Amino acid sequence: MTSRLSPDDQQKVDLYLSAPQHRVERQPFRPWRLMLILLLIVIALGLLSRLISRLVL
Repeated sequence: MTSRLSPDDQQKVDLYLSAPQHRVERQPFRPWRLMLILLLIVIALGLLSRLISRLVL
């Protein structure tokens, strides 16, 4: 994809993005870990709702 910026503006953008505060190392995305966390949260909330229903009824 070509840039619609002028070469001077593109150089400013590249300089801005190469600044140290914009170069954050990120861990790779792990979809299975996210699914596991969501599953555990859903199970925990389900168990909590059953506990509350037994206490109320």
